Amino acid sequence: LPGTGTCYQQAKRVLHAAVPDRLHARERELGVIRQFLREYVCGRRPGSLYVSGAPGTGKTACLSRILLDCKDELAGSKTIVLNCMSLSSPQGVFPAVAQQLGLPAADGREGMRRLEERLTAKGPMVLLVLDELDQLESKGQDVLYTLFEWPRLPGSRLVLVGLANALDLTDRSLARLGARTAGSPRLLHFPPYTREQLTAILQERLGQVAGDPILDDAALQFCARKVSAVSGDARKALDVCRRAVEVVELEVRSQTLLKPLPGGE
Repeated sequence: LPGTGTCYQQAKRVLHAAVPDRLHARERELGVIRQFLREYVCGRRPGSLYVSGAPGTGKTACLSRILLDCKDELAGSKTIVLNCMSLSSPQGVFPAVAQQLGLPAADGREGMRRLEERLTAKGPMVLLVLDELDQLESKGQDVLYTLFEWPRLPGSRLVLVGLANALDLTDRSLARLGARTAGSPRLLHFPPYTREQLTAILQERLGQVAGDPILDDAALQFCARKVSAVSGDARKALDVCRRAVEVVELEVRSQTLLKPLPGGE
């Protein structure tokens, strides 16, 4: 909670890249994802969504926020969230999904057959969220192709949401899917944050700390201008400000230590 610790500790806490209650300048993207989940998961329709955007543009934060906010609506389905960075190889995604579905470990064709049988059998919808999806690129792109084919299987109950940095991943990797537009994934792109948006994000976070501002508006705008010119990465802007707070804290602490004692020489 922002209300505990020194003002510097509070400031560093609110500048951490946790999932905030409100995501600034992402109302459109939140609406698209929410509508997609209602239409497909709640509507019991298989389908896929590909979310692209550079690091720090709010993809994971938005999806995490929606999964929290829509917990009751999605209660009747099975939600699986995997970060593909944690897998030792692209093919590792299949046993990881199988484990989440309660299937016994099996490699190769047998494992795939069981997985596809489970995903096309009667039962609740399965929402599979794969973050850092570009980690699954492989020779021939068979892993990605297989995943995006699953929602098209007859009787499929899978809704796939993939998040990645590359805007053209589906063009490069899934050209075979694009030939059949009826089942190609929906696309949602997160643009980089602008200077104004980054300034508003920083002001909103630091506004949670009571008392005089630790970093003034000019400093926040300077940070936002520099970061937006390079990347528009909100995590980077939060990180720069957090380090600035640490510098201020050290300066204040050293000045306090150097103050002469009252009545002393």
